[in-house]
Amino acid sequence: MNDQDLARIGSTRELLRAHRRGVLLAVGLMLLTLAAGIGLLGLSGGFLTAAALTYGTLGSFNFFSPSAGIRGLTLARIVSRYLEKLLGHDTMLRIARDLRSWFFARALRLSPAQLGRLRTGDLLARLLDDIDAVDGLLLRATGPLLALLGIGLLGLGVVAWLHPPSGVWLALVAGALALVVPARVAWRREAVEAERAQRRGALRARLHELYEGRNDLAALDATAAWLARVADDADEVARIERARRRRLADAQVLHGGIAAVGLLGLLWSVATGVTTAGLPAPHAAAIFFIAIGLFEAWAGAGLAWQALRAARASITRLDAVAGAAPAVADPPEPVPVPERGALRFEDVTFAWTAEAPPVLDGLALTIASGERVAISGDSGAGKSTLSALVLRSADAQSGRVTWGGVDLRAMAQADWYARIGWLPQNAPVFAGRVRDNLGFGAPHADDAAMWAMLAQVRLRAWAERIGGLDAWIGESGATMSAGQARRLALARALLRDAPLIVLDEPTEGLDHDTADGLLRELPDLLVGRSLLLITHGTLPPGLVDRHLWLRDGRLHDA
Repeated sequence: MNDQDLARIGSTRELLRAHRRGVLLAVGLMLLTLAAGIGLLGLSGGFLTAAALTYGTLGSFNFFSPSAGIRGLTLARIVSRYLEKLLGHDTMLRIARDLRSWFFARALRLSPAQLGRLRTGDLLARLLDDIDAVDGLLLRATGPLLALLGIGLLGLGVVAWLHPPSGVWLALVAGALALVVPARVAWRREAVEAERAQRRGALRARLHELYEGRNDLAALDATAAWLARVADDADEVARIERARRRRLADAQVLHGGIAAVGLLGLLWSVATGVTTAGLPAPHAAAIFFIAIGLFEAWAGAGLAWQALRAARASITRLDAVAGAAPAVADPPEPVPVPERGALRFEDVTFAWTAEAPPVLDGLALTIASGERVAISGDSGAGKSTLSALVLRSADAQSGRVTWGGVDLRAMAQADWYARIGWLPQNAPVFAGRVRDNLGFGAPHADDAAMWAMLAQVRLRAWAERIGGLDAWIGESGATMSAGQARRLALARALLRDAPLIVLDEPTEGLDHDTADGLLRELPDLLVGRSLLLITHGTLPPGLVDRHLWLRDGRLHDA
């Protein structure tokens, strides 16, 4: 599927239906493989019985037709098995690819506030564990169940044709299996499977947070307590997994008991047919071996039912994220975005939830074209909320935010983002080349522009020393100092030809001298551009035209 096809899909089930052709073909090959295997077993049993009964006597039987049938079924089983694996794995990989791309794209539509309600590890669990459960739904659960149903009807039809009483008995046994096994494995298990998926997600989230926050946990001497929580989560997951395996084992025991009774009853039925109803002994043997093949195939039904319940729980978790409506959406007919203009907050009120008090309450602000404004405030005062409204990761409940006199809600988000250069508080440095890190925000920038920007942020000598634009940067900027990483992130933001620059705590994590040096250079880097600077630190003279303080949802002179 291409990106446009994925964009039109609104739910997990809709995406799975888009792959139904490959799945149906794989299920058909699965059914053909089962039919060839059970047919081979029954035909071989009948052939060997006929051969044994005529050995050393004057009797005779058709030797060539069964021999040809055995060879044909053997070849058919080999070919269909190979094609089933080839096509089945291809289909599963395509579903997994499209599911991940679709889920990631749908999640990206949501605002940070919407995604922030989920832990990073939980999102990772949905992207990995839940998608793994769903991409095998059609070929580990629905597909096998359909194939088992099909081979059951075909096998029962053959047995009923050879000996109707045996067909009736086998149908009764099949009905018992169809009721007992799903009842033990899957009946009323929705809540259990939902808890399993939630617990697995919580464990992954806890492990992810242990890794990401290992330094903080060590500093607070809280590593042991966190490891204890991980152990508790792991114990809960293990408990649920043991219960699932126990239910599956119980179902296998029930299946074995019913199958044993079924085979004994079938043996009596065919024996009676041979002695009193003229049923040929080779036919009786074929019926018995067909039944063995059917019982062996039906033994996989318990695992398929369990996979089906797990996949349905995972579908619910995926749709809870991918099916959510984004808090911010483009208008039906977006208006053009002015090249330059003033950024205005006009009596803006905003609260993150309907129950929470407003973070911004009647806020007013004007940043003229080319003006540099800094905003400070206590933690939780609303500085990040203000920048979120500028970046349109949220929209105000009342009032409006405008650029050049045009309401941001009237613009296409992509068009508005093209006017912004943004340096977030924890701007990442990606594992990759220097070129890749710079071009992330300005993919069309040429080498000359990149070198010029590196020179402006005083990183040219560093880049030349490590090998130029194609030099490799380690994960999270491991090969750089904190100051170099921050300057590279700033260069990435400034490389965009954007009239508005939004910097959120640009000196976070830097020592005083490095932070002061970076801030003093900003005016020369921002010639002609507007600046919205979110900071809690002290600013050097001449950096901004105005310094405001955010308090009680409004701006005041600092």
